Amino acid sequence: MSRTFFILGTALAFVCVAAGALGAHVLQDRLSAELLSAWETGARYGIVHALALLITSTAMARWPGSLWTAAGWLFAGGALVFSGSLFGLALSGARGLGAVTPIGGLAMLLGWVVSSAAAWKNMRGRPRDGAA
Repeated sequence: MSRTFFILGTALAFVCVAAGALGAHVLQDRLSAELLSAWETGARYGIVHALALLITSTAMARWPGSLWTAAGWLFAGGALVFSGSLFGLALSGARGLGAVTPIGGLAMLLGWVVSSAAAWKNMRGRPRDGAA
């Protein structure tokens, strides 16, 4: 599963960097300021959660546990729904997609909470790194 999240993280990072470039160089003159802002928000949150997937992959390789798996899926699914709905909204203007965006945001937030719980569970009672 660690490898899966690493691959998802790198793929998401690629897509979001490409989306950012597309927004800056192609869509800038074609979208309203409001829709361009939505596009940029999708790219920004996507790249942050791509990094979260890479961190989750690394953490779960070191400290295995089902909480890390749950956090990874929350990050991946949340980024897909959040960023994907904003990209779709920006390209189509379909305001209904904006109603889906908070579901992705909630999943990303839960990913951070679950990551914290996983770290707490795996670190509790263990000596800190570098401690004898």
